[in-house]
Amino acid sequence: MKKILITGGAGFIGSHVVKLFVNKYVDYHVFNLDKLTYAGNLENLKSIENSPNYTFIKGDITDGLFISQLFENQQFDGVIHLAAESHVDRSIADPMAFIHTNIVGTANLLNAALKIWEGHFEGKLFYHISTDEVYGSLGENDAAFTEQTPYCPHSPYSASKAASDHLVRAYYDTYGLPTVISNCSNNYGPYQFPEKLLPLCINNILNNKPLPVYGKGLNVRDWLYVKDHADAIDCVFHAGEKGQTYNIGGNNEWRNIDLIEKLIEITDNQLNRPKGTSQKLITFVKDRAGHDLRYAINAKKIHTQLGWCPKVAFDEGFALTVKWYLDNSDWLKNVTTGEYQNYYNKMYLERK
Repeated sequence: MKKILITGGAGFIGSHVVKLFVNKYVDYHVFNLDKLTYAGNLENLKSIENSPNYTFIKGDITDGLFISQLFENQQFDGVIHLAAESHVDRSIADPMAFIHTNIVGTANLLNAALKIWEGHFEGKLFYHISTDEVYGSLGENDAAFTEQTPYCPHSPYSASKAASDHLVRAYYDTYGLPTVISNCSNNYGPYQFPEKLLPLCINNILNNKPLPVYGKGLNVRDWLYVKDHADAIDCVFHAGEKGQTYNIGGNNEWRNIDLIEKLIEITDNQLNRPKGTSQKLITFVKDRAGHDLRYAINAKKIHTQLGWCPKVAFDEGFALTVKWYLDNSDWLKNVTTGEYQNYYNKMYLERK
């Protein structure tokens, strides 16, 4: 069986990718490597945790010796690298954690892959998942980011991701390591940790708590349903050209304030509350330092060259997302109380 390592597979996007690969490719053995920081939740993977072609490994990508030994022991054929510190606000408070994980961790993985694959690159691939934030900020009328847009990161998070992107390209150019990169816009959907805007606001609406909106809420983001992103990752992994970058986006720009108002409308409706009930919860707060005005992705390359395009319309995806969080109150409760962090001990350590 082909051995595929997915890093960060217990996280939001990673768990969707792991489940897709485990269920779709029975001739792959999928190894999920995750440190299980606050954002890693093995409850996201209940549906496949006993699958014969799935193995979970708890480990830290910043531990170079551990990573080297893991690659030597398992001889992976492919890597899909999603593990990262990813929350901008946290990067402002603690930039070194982002530098360590996102840059040093990526370098450890690249070195380990190079060591076991050198001279035998056929059928191998190191796929690095990145963000549109590396490109910086767009003006209101600027054209969307393309793969040729110069990097101009403005936060410690985006700077650390930009650095890891450059490392991946350098290993392709210098050593011939077979690599591919994708840069994606904002994801939304089930299993997202509720520090992020949409699940945070859904939970706060549910509990009649304030909905914090930075500045005047005029910042614009391009939104993509997470399962569409997982499909795009599948597409790039199997059909992407080595050494190339692919932008993945939803062609779906929303101002934050408009997004929150849409969320209020859908959530109040699903909770059978009168229209506009939660409007009063909107609370404008001091803007984030270095807050980029607008992100927008031009995804023409992946569409024309690989045939991928998003399938889930925003209204459909948004309604499905709200419904999922309301229907999965136990998951949301476990995350907000911290109980989810005991799942590894209960389901893995106790079995041994």
